Amino acid sequence: MKTKTLICTLVLATGMPVVLGQNVAELREQAKSLFGPLPDKMPGSENDTAIRIELGKKLYFDNRLSVNDSQSCNTCHRLDENRGGVDNEKTSLGAHGKRGDRNSPTTLNAGFHFAQFWDGREPNLQAQAKGPVLNPVEMAMPDAPAMVAKLGGLTDYKDLFVKAFPGAKEPINYDNMAEAIAAFERTLITKDRFDDFMKGDDKALNAKELKGLETFMTIGCITCHMGPVIGGNTYQKVGLIHPYENTEDKGRFVVTKDEADLYKFKVPSLRNVELTAPYF
Repeated sequence: MKTKTLICTLVLATGMPVVLGQNVAELREQAKSLFGPLPDKMPGSENDTAIRIELGKKLYFDNRLSVNDSQSCNTCHRLDENRGGVDNEKTSLGAHGKRGDRNSPTTLNAGFHFAQFWDGREPNLQAQAKGPVLNPVEMAMPDAPAMVAKLGGLTDYKDLFVKAFPGAKEPINYDNMAEAIAAFERTLITKDRFDDFMKGDDKALNAKELKGLETFMTIGCITCHMGPVIGGNTYQKVGLIHPYENTEDKGRFVVTKDEADLYKFKVPSLRNVELTAPYF
């Protein structure tokens, strides 16, 4: 997948000549220690096969996974038109025309996050893939058996499920649907010039980008945005600097019921951030 680089978000557009406070080799070592290049494969991909990924891709783009054939995973998590894995809406419209409560997160590099959904309620991509299909505001299928029955009646899926899950007594089941979607999503790795730089390419970033990286690592951004996806590995409380206006959404507290988690959300990744507005 062709994506723009993260680094444009780190540039200081002063128009003045850039003078680094440290040499490129030192900057690279610091970046590697804080971020590190994206791995070649996502966790959980060990058993992913080409046919399982093909099935997952078909499911991801199929509107028939919704109650009225109007919504697919790609409706809110766009992989077409260079949309960055999102729909560029503040909140997304579901199958019945209602909007969800939160901004749709990107599916690009999502398997590298330490938890799924903004409140971290699911541990991995397989578990995440089961949620939107049954969410009454999203794809709105009534229950898992109804989804399985619908898939079972679609002739173009029978052979794919059998080949993707050989030996399974009932290849078309809800767990296998989610596992196939997750297998496809585990291919959505978007390496860029920042990774090339961390791997040793001195020419991967220009002088302004290097200066932006140095600034990013020294003014406090890394307090929240770190790791290979530049985020996605901690929860942070919103409203510390400016009041948090949406007091109805209590964030991770909804999952844990722990007062310490009030208004905490998973830190968003800054990979492909130039494509994923609006952000809240």
